[in-house]
Amino acid sequence: MITHRFYDTLPDEARDIRCEVFINEQKFENEFDDIDSNSIHIVLFCDGVPAATGRLFKDADGLWHVGRIAVKKQFRGKALGAEVMRLIEEKAREKGAEKIVLSAQCRVRSFYEKCGYTAYGDVYLDEYCEHIRMEKAL
Repeated sequence: MITHRFYDTLPDEARDIRCEVFINEQKFENEFDDIDSNSIHIVLFCDGVPAATGRLFKDADGLWHVGRIAVKKQFRGKALGAEVMRLIEEKAREKGAEKIVLSAQCRVRSFYEKCGYTAYGDVYLDEYCEHIRMEKAL
């Protein structure tokens, strides 16, 4: 059974998932930042086990951002990433968002396109990994 929970602070479950995916698997070094303290975090649980996470925040200009979408390896292929996106978008709508932006790793651009996001701007490097900005009207 898939359940989820939103948090106003970074929960240990989300921290653990992000460490596993972004630091251990993908070798990013700067995973955690000050934005975490101003974000809404979501954790999806698969039969009670933390399986996926993401965060949503509003910047100083009033623009809503989604990021840090991660699914633990053993839970991939079950559409949990898409479910995280759906729930985050629903939460953003509740908060009054009309558009969401994100910074996607280019290797997973097609995932976000399937979720309805459109790329814009140039490809750029973040910790030596190619990224592209994407957006979606809600």
